[in-house]
Amino acid sequence: MEIISVGGVKIEKTCGLSPMASVADRAYRELCRSFGASYLVSEMVSAKGLCYAGEKSLELCEVHDSERPYAIQLFGEEPEFMARAVGIVNRFKPDIIDINMGCPVAKVVNPGGGSALMKTPDLAYDIVRAAVSAADCPVTVKIRSGWDASQINAVEFSLMIQDAGASAVAVHPRTRAQLYSGKADWEIIKNVKNALKIPVIGNGDITCGADAERMYRETGCDLVTLARASNGRPWVFREIKNYLETGEALPEPCLEEKMANMLRHVDMIIHYKGEEQGMREARKHAAWYLKGVRGAAEFRARAGHLETKEELVRMIDDVLAGEK
Repeated sequence: MEIISVGGVKIEKTCGLSPMASVADRAYRELCRSFGASYLVSEMVSAKGLCYAGEKSLELCEVHDSERPYAIQLFGEEPEFMARAVGIVNRFKPDIIDINMGCPVAKVVNPGGGSALMKTPDLAYDIVRAAVSAADCPVTVKIRSGWDASQINAVEFSLMIQDAGASAVAVHPRTRAQLYSGKADWEIIKNVKNALKIPVIGNGDITCGADAERMYRETGCDLVTLARASNGRPWVFREIKNYLETGEALPEPCLEEKMANMLRHVDMIIHYKGEEQGMREARKHAAWYLKGVRGAAEFRARAGHLETKEELVRMIDDVLAGEK
């Protein structure tokens, strides 16, 4: 399998896991790695939160060697805080620090961070320069196509990021106005790749091996990543890797395997966070794993009230019994 280099960090050219706030925690990342995800990115971490020594922000930076190559993703709209946050993150020894300039949610955008930075390229340049100057590892940047259909500036913005010293750019080719709706415009990834000398990571509408192969072929990007398509389907990374190697799609796991992986996933969450908090966070994951099973609506309703692992095991038994 081909290997790419991001600022000297070697990554297998298969498929990586994009960041997902409140989803891609350590348990989720380790599970995806076990299925072949070649690159992992943390949940978004607030630069300002780190600077004010927020315990939750610090916890999000914890990394285990089994997760490498691994990036910690920071967001913020002030170069001074970004530089200070990078200095704090250095002690966690990430392989890469990623700056989020693509998040579309209001609580990140309204103060001027995330995809709002695509409207203020001079400020974005200063943020990247500050991060690069403070970092002990390569710095990458995640962007969108632009703010809205009238402001598609991914190519110009990416050139600016490259000039600021970034080692790679990850492109999600939807505008902020689109959020996650509509179709990702892969032509924008191709245009960015053709314009830059640094690696380009493509993201958007990847759900299977055929999608990943087509993105590589049509855009020329250096690495493909996905996020939401792995919800309840962490084995998608195994399928993509196999397809890229053989040209053949693997069948979906049987129901017993899916439920076994759900239980394994929840066990990992509980291991890191305890049963009470772990089961609260497991509810959304359980609902994703239940997609497509017989009686899914009823089981998803039950999943939304799970409080103990024992309740989860009983629900799994009922799911399997219903398919017999």
